Amino acid sequence: MTTDANTASASASASASASDSGAASAAATTTRRLGAGGPEVFPLGLGCMGMSALYGDADRAESLATLHAYLEAVPAGVSPLLDTGDFYGMGHNELLIAEALRTAPAASRERALTSVKFGALRTVEGGFTGYDGRPEAVRNFLAYSLQRLGRDHIDVYRIARVDPDVPIEETVGAIADAVRAGHVRHIGLSEVGADTLRRAAAVAPIADLQIEYSLISRGIEEEILPTARELGIGVTAYGVLSRGLISGHFGRDRALAPGDFRGMSPRFQGDNLHRNLDLVEALRKVAEEKGVTVAQIAIAWVLSRGEDIVPLVGARRRDRLAEALGAMQVELTPADLVAIEEAVPQGSAAGERYPAAQMAHLDSEH
Repeated sequence: MTTDANTASASASASASASDSGAASAAATTTRRLGAGGPEVFPLGLGCMGMSALYGDADRAESLATLHAYLEAVPAGVSPLLDTGDFYGMGHNELLIAEALRTAPAASRERALTSVKFGALRTVEGGFTGYDGRPEAVRNFLAYSLQRLGRDHIDVYRIARVDPDVPIEETVGAIADAVRAGHVRHIGLSEVGADTLRRAAAVAPIADLQIEYSLISRGIEEEILPTARELGIGVTAYGVLSRGLISGHFGRDRALAPGDFRGMSPRFQGDNLHRNLDLVEALRKVAEEKGVTVAQIAIAWVLSRGEDIVPLVGARRRDRLAEALGAMQVELTPADLVAIEEAVPQGSAAGERYPAAQMAHLDSEH
C-alpha cells in the first residue's frame, strides 16, 4: 500500500536528518522479545482499537489499508504484532483484523501475531458493566475470538482488567490450560500492579504486561516496570501518544465526534487540556530542533526506555502510520533526553488518564 505523499516525505526528511547527524535507529534491532520466553516481534506493534471503537466513526477502507500497510512495512522474517480486544466494537475489531489478514499476502498473514484482550462486559448501548475472569468465561471468550479471527490460536491472550471477584491465579490458570491445549501461545496481563504480577507469574510464565506508558504517563517506572524486569516479563506500552494528546496534531479547539472516549477523559477537559497542550508545545520545540515531528520524538522516547518494551501505536490512517514508523529512525542522545525531560517533566500532566469510574478498575493504580 502507498502512504500519503506529504507525510511519507516528512518521515523521509526526518530520517535523513537523523542520518546526516550520524544518528542510529532508536530501534537498533529489527525485533524485540516479549519477555524472557515470549515471541520476537517488530519493535512497533499496531493497536487496532480506534479502527472500531471509542474514537468516533472510522473509515473501514482506510483501516484495512492501514493494516495492510503495517504488515507490508515489517521486514521479511519478522513478526508484525496486531493488538485488539474482543470488546472493541463488540467483535468488530477482530472481524476487521481477520479480513485484513485474509486479504493480505500469504507471507504477511503467516507472520502476523495477534494479541487479544478479553473479559470486558458490554451493554447493547455500548456501556461497560464490569469484567469476568472466571475460568469458564475465559474459555467462552476464547472460543468466540478464535472464530472471529479465523485462526486456530491466539499468540498472546490477556484479561483486559483484573476481575475483583476472581483471584488472578484462577484466570491465569485458565489461560495456561488454553496454552496446553494449543489454543493460546503465550499469556499476557493488562494494567496490573506489581503484587498481582508476582502472583500471576507464580502460576505460569507471563510473556508481557500491557500497560499505559508515555511521556505523560510514567507511573510504571517506580515499581511495576522493575518488577516486570525482575520476573523476565516484557511490556507492550499502549497510549504512547496519550490518545493523540501528545501527537502534535491535537488542537486546543478541536471538536470531538460523538462517542469519542476523549470527551470524557480528564486530560482532555478544560484547563487540563490547555495545560497539557502547553507541554506539547514545549516538546515541539525539542522535536523541531531534532528535525522530527512531535509524535516521532514521543514514540522514540518510549522506544528508548528499553529493549523489553514494545510500543503500540494506534494509527488508523496510513499517513499517521508512516509518521509513527519514522520514529524508529530517531536516536535520542543524552542531551536530547535531558531536553525532553525539561519540556515534559515527570508528573507534569494535568488530570487522570481515565475517568474516576474506570480508574477504579485499574489494579495498576492500587
